[in-house]
Amino acid sequence: MNLLPKTEENKPIYQQIVDHVKKLITTKEMPIGSKLPSIRQLAKELEVSPITTKRAYEELERENYIDTVPSKGSYVAARDLDQIKEEYLRKIEVHMRKIMLLSEFCDITEKELAMMFHLLRIQDGKTL
Repeated sequence: MNLLPKTEENKPIYQQIVDHVKKLITTKEMPIGSKLPSIRQLAKELEVSPITTKRAYEELERENYIDTVPSKGSYVAARDLDQIKEEYLRKIEVHMRKIMLLSEFCDITEKELAMMFHLLRIQDGKTL
């Protein structure tokens, strides 16, 4: 299992780890009950401070993506993936409303927005 996140210069490393693990969980690449590497092991693999990985794990636990068992390790928590998807859809809706408002200021059409979205996906190496 590769927990190495895609490097994003504008995001703190701990947040990149959090986002990457969330993606692995929501896409079922890390099924419920999967054991995560230890904090020290992941820090070594990513060549970051254990404090960084500890912070990422604490956030994942706070958001109920993982459960940590003392002296045993951290595991993917049992969560309703439909509920997680619903949470993401609400976040996407908020961002889309902002995009709609900005596009109105600049008189950008839906077609132009769709093209921008498509080009960004290609740029990131993702296609629908």
